[in-house]
Amino acid sequence: MLRVPRRRLVATAGAVAAAALVLSGCSTGGAAGSGSTLELSDKPVTLTVTWWGSDARAELTNEAIAAFEDEYPNITVEGQYKDWAGYWDAVATSTAANDSADVVQMDEIYLASYADRGALYDLNQAGDLLDTTSFAEESLAAGQIDGAQYGVPIGVAAYSIVVNADLFEQYGVELPDDETWTWDDLAATAQELTDQSGGAIHGAGNLGGFDTGSVKYWARSAGGELFDGAGEVTLEPDALVDLWEFNLGLIESGAAETASSMVESFAAGLSAGSLATNKVAIGTAYNTQITALRAASGQDLRLLKLPRDGADNKPDYYKPSMYWSASSQSDHPAEAAAFIDFMLNSDAATEILKTERGIPANTEVRGALEADLSPDDQLAVDYLNAIDPGTASPLTPNGGSSIEAIFQRYTQEVYFGQLTPKEAAKAAIDEIRGEVDAAA
Repeated sequence: MLRVPRRRLVATAGAVAAAALVLSGCSTGGAAGSGSTLELSDKPVTLTVTWWGSDARAELTNEAIAAFEDEYPNITVEGQYKDWAGYWDAVATSTAANDSADVVQMDEIYLASYADRGALYDLNQAGDLLDTTSFAEESLAAGQIDGAQYGVPIGVAAYSIVVNADLFEQYGVELPDDETWTWDDLAATAQELTDQSGGAIHGAGNLGGFDTGSVKYWARSAGGELFDGAGEVTLEPDALVDLWEFNLGLIESGAAETASSMVESFAAGLSAGSLATNKVAIGTAYNTQITALRAASGQDLRLLKLPRDGADNKPDYYKPSMYWSASSQSDHPAEAAAFIDFMLNSDAATEILKTERGIPANTEVRGALEADLSPDDQLAVDYLNAIDPGTASPLTPNGGSSIEAIFQRYTQEVYFGQLTPKEAAKAAIDEIRGEVDAAA
């Protein structure tokens, strides 16, 4: 399922250094020339494919690779995988050495960095070898830069409110109507839960600031974006101020848990945080994280739409769980495109991989899987089907891979009273802008 956002923290210096290595200059192969017409070879071809993930992911991926090789008997696929922490060092090193894997599993925070330096192949050139007709325009746009398709989303997710319906029932609080509610309604509901429980629980946990998803949603609700399409930092300070002041109000009133509890919950991880351990009844997560949360909680957790406060724009958006990308250094772009097509579109790969890399971005595949989905996965799919997403959120630009760590640091300083929201907003935006400008 979708990687927990906090894992971006553990990318640490290794992953940041990896991005810096590839940006220091990478040589690209000539096979990906503009306007090329791709044709599959009828001679033996060896294709390398790399991804991050667990042993379980590797087992399923290798099973899908075997099915691909059955369909393309002249192509041999060499699969390579690492955990998240070591993956980006390996990708950067191989790219800098002009020895990149032909097919690369790519993440949103690095896609633009590699694409901007010519390390990725424009999959628009794949023609009939890669069918993307079953992908929503908003989903495909999340892998595009200036119209070039540098990655095709494997899965998609959307930011959501998670509520513990059992705790609502236990303390006699009515579940809110997420078609009409506002942030003030959410605050009142959280306060009621705290009061009705006599302090046994808090109504809400952290509802924003520690993760990029919350910042993007508040920025988009105000008609803005974290970045623009050119990679410039366009986040308005007022969006951060409003987000932090809302959460400070919850903390101060007791509607939300204390700042120290929020930090402890975040550090504990998705499956051991306050929402998963039933200490709070309202939290935020990506819809695809509902399975892990329900398993840890043992209670009836549900997904609700985020408040919109009457905004006439569409702040919801599809977040790619990850992409399949092809290297511009590949001597076999046609075979790379055929592999990506197989993994995203074929019945054989669908039956093997199911939702392992997230709820499929391919809407036809998603529909085919629905009959066999677990109840938890069905909740995640139903949520995707219920929201009305706006335009794709612009990609994180080169130099922006540390933004989540920056937000986490300033959010803690605000919640502990070390900085005012206005002071922290200016400092955070200046720091992000400095990181992006330094990498340009």
